[in-house]
Amino acid sequence: MTLRIGILVFPQVQQLDLTGPYEVFASLPDTKVELLWKRVEELPSATGLRLRPDTCFAEAAPVDVICVPGGIGVNALLRDGEVLDFLRRQAAGARYVTSVCTGALVLGAAGLLRGRRATTHWSAHDLLASFGAEPVQARVVQDGRLITGGGVTAGIDFALTLAAELLGRKAAEAVQLGLEYAPAPPFDAGRPETAPAAVLGAARRRGAEVRRAREEIIAAIAAG
Repeated sequence: MTLRIGILVFPQVQQLDLTGPYEVFASLPDTKVELLWKRVEELPSATGLRLRPDTCFAEAAPVDVICVPGGIGVNALLRDGEVLDFLRRQAAGARYVTSVCTGALVLGAAGLLRGRRATTHWSAHDLLASFGAEPVQARVVQDGRLITGGGVTAGIDFALTLAAELLGRKAAEAVQLGLEYAPAPPFDAGRPETAPAAVLGAARRRGAEVRRAREEIIAAIAAG
């Protein structure tokens, strides 16, 4: 039986949040991966790569896995009733409800994180509690059928973890080998705990405007 995996795509998505897991999922046998959005139209990612959905919400079939990536475009989704309703409908029948990076905040806005352990990008980790989640510092966090990945590159770790859940460890390891996924970064600056202070400060300044807007949106949601 073919596995159906639906990945939300949206304007200003962080493309690696999406394309990393997509590469893993699309490498699995008997698996169909679809990009889902309100309409089938070309969309710009946060870094300029153009992406095109396969299926619009109205025509999307139920999926085994629903996945929400992150990116600066997440802010607009937090109050988008059409998106949140679609995710709730898909989540109701899915075997796994998942996210990468700040996509977890969208699951939270849809009410899908309440009382659950979850993770997200380090810059938004503290915001998970605003949605009733229990924030956990990890690359991948599984709480029953909810699986969340940390920031950006953690999407590959997440996807391999899910692949093992779906098809077994050997299938996941075969994909990992095919992708030669054996990270050995040239610098130890991939986490705020290890990055030089100047690098961390610059990163926080670059993301300050998006962070401020995100805080305001989440505060408004919490206020009802």
